[in-house]
Amino acid sequence: MKGTVGIDVGGTFTDLYFFGGDDRPHQILKVPSTPHDPSIGLLNALQAASLRPGDLDAIVHGTTIATNAVIERKGARCALITTHGFRDLIELGRRDRPQMYGLHGVHEPLVPRHLRFEVAERIDYEGRVLKPLDEAGLRAVAQELQARRVESVVIAFLHAYANTAHEERARQILAEINPAWELVTATSVVREYYEFERTSTAVVQGYLQPLVARYARNLSEKLGDWGFCREVAIMQSNGGVAPLRQLGQRSAYIVRSGPAAGVTAAALIAAESGFSHVITGDMGGTSFDVAVIINGKPEVAELTNLDFRIPLRLPMIDVHTIGAGGGSIAYLDRGGMLQVGPRSAGAVPGPVAYRRGGVEPTVTDANVVLGRINPASQMNGDGSTLDVEGARRAVAELGGKLGLSTEKTAEAILAVVNQRMAGRMRLMSIERGLDPRDFALVAFGGAGPMHGGALIREVGVSTMLVPKYPGVLCALGCAHADLRYDISQTVEKRLDRIDAAELAAMFVSQREQAAQQVAQSQVPVDAVVIAHNADMAYAGQIHCLRVRVEPGMSQSLLEQAFVDAYRTQFGNTLNDMPVVLVNLRTVAVGSRSSAAAVKGAEVRASQAQPQPAATRPVHFQRWYDTPVYRRDDLLPGMHFYGPAIVEQSDTTTVVEPDMSVTVDLHSNLLVKVK
Repeated sequence: MKGTVGIDVGGTFTDLYFFGGDDRPHQILKVPSTPHDPSIGLLNALQAASLRPGDLDAIVHGTTIATNAVIERKGARCALITTHGFRDLIELGRRDRPQMYGLHGVHEPLVPRHLRFEVAERIDYEGRVLKPLDEAGLRAVAQELQARRVESVVIAFLHAYANTAHEERARQILAEINPAWELVTATSVVREYYEFERTSTAVVQGYLQPLVARYARNLSEKLGDWGFCREVAIMQSNGGVAPLRQLGQRSAYIVRSGPAAGVTAAALIAAESGFSHVITGDMGGTSFDVAVIINGKPEVAELTNLDFRIPLRLPMIDVHTIGAGGGSIAYLDRGGMLQVGPRSAGAVPGPVAYRRGGVEPTVTDANVVLGRINPASQMNGDGSTLDVEGARRAVAELGGKLGLSTEKTAEAILAVVNQRMAGRMRLMSIERGLDPRDFALVAFGGAGPMHGGALIREVGVSTMLVPKYPGVLCALGCAHADLRYDISQTVEKRLDRIDAAELAAMFVSQREQAAQQVAQSQVPVDAVVIAHNADMAYAGQIHCLRVRVEPGMSQSLLEQAFVDAYRTQFGNTLNDMPVVLVNLRTVAVGSRSSAAAVKGAEVRASQAQPQPAATRPVHFQRWYDTPVYRRDDLLPGMHFYGPAIVEQSDTTTVVEPDMSVTVDLHSNLLVKVK
């Protein structure tokens, strides 16, 4: 077997994880990202690892290109065609507001009003045509679109989930008029009700499709020139992969590509170490991502808000992101209060200590000032050591405005950013009725293990688990992920009014779609598992309960499965109330034999005591002569106490004075507050 490489392109660094089978060692590295063209950073990582095309069976890639395009509003010039009377749907939304106590908010829709058009047509919720599609009116709109030089067109008609005929016909007409347009029908992205969310999801797809398709072609060409001619897989937000050549048609599915990979890997690693309930904390250069894992399974959200009034109704691992990373800039707001982030120094110019022209103090600079990062490290990627004095000057200048010493200012920067991250962890745990004491924190990303100790103390989490390769865990998750496709369709009918043949036909149709998508992917898989779920509710209820179902189940068996699940969830049932089948869902997962194993086999615990490789002053309220351990020297079974620093090529783990560390049998570091 040849090797598998996972590459995650972040805002500051591009991470690589290579697994070459039993006869070749794992290889990890980080290179600076290239925001102007992320594919350059990806090729740089492959070349820095001295990998050759013949060394690889597969390349699996996680990317932030879709996320950044939405946040920075750098997507395509996109138009929306919708049913007459629904032009402003994506702006009206759900009448929500960005701040709880604010009376107004700024909303910047992905499609401005002058690029939104209406066409006469109408289908009801049961799929019956009430008003035929006005094809002449559609052609007139198309001429207007030609004049306005749009790149992509989204077609989202009312109740199209029940009958796709009008959307498909509109697509045919527009394709005839201008074959160069990227055309998206809402039902081709998500065939479910909730008109606002369905339209918004389709708009995200259309807004991203030209940009992402160009990126996919560019990357394919560069990898081809490099000599790699096999299929490249892309990480999706649902925790599975899909082929790169399908990326243009699945651009909305990769909005949380990299973070989803990290959560997937964290779940597997934590389960091997005996932790079924986990909070993940991925702190990189620009952001901090939090997710929750219950009973070994990452929480999956069917609806995610990418921004104010931009919901995405697709299955995604539920990751919450804030602008808090190593490159987050510290500054004083208008009231003279210290703030950290969300603005980031990014890859260029980066923190002051990186010697790339940065002048504003960042979280990384604060860690450098406090001695928590080795001043001899070469984090900037060009071979030079860190500029400690430059970092001190930048932090001291901010401290002068606060009336604090340099060290106290650095501590204040870390306290502010840690409080922001702890608040997000509380939101994902305590505010959902979960007790953090029942959880472990899997800290990863280039800066996660550096701040994880402070976070478990602040939130009350029992243990911090630091994986063997925490700085590249998202890249490792990419390499490990299986192929996955999600299919859904709104039914919205009472079970006692669904014909048995109709129900069977829906199961068959979705299974055929799933099998077809797996086959068309051309990604080698060992086996394909197809599973079905049904969203059901009692008549009159708004919220659904998801139930695992099997093909061939009769209406009575479906109802019994729902009633049993309802009783388990709520302790009672609504007796003879009719049950409604709202959505039918199918998930196809293809397991990949070339996927890299996340961990090796257990080994015997060592009885030896760890020996520090060096000692240096590190500041924890005061300066301590702190032992510095090399991660590779720490064997399973070893135990030591803080204060301590653990260094490895992809991150630094900070152990505070009142903490203890145990190396478990899978070489993970388990950090606890004494």
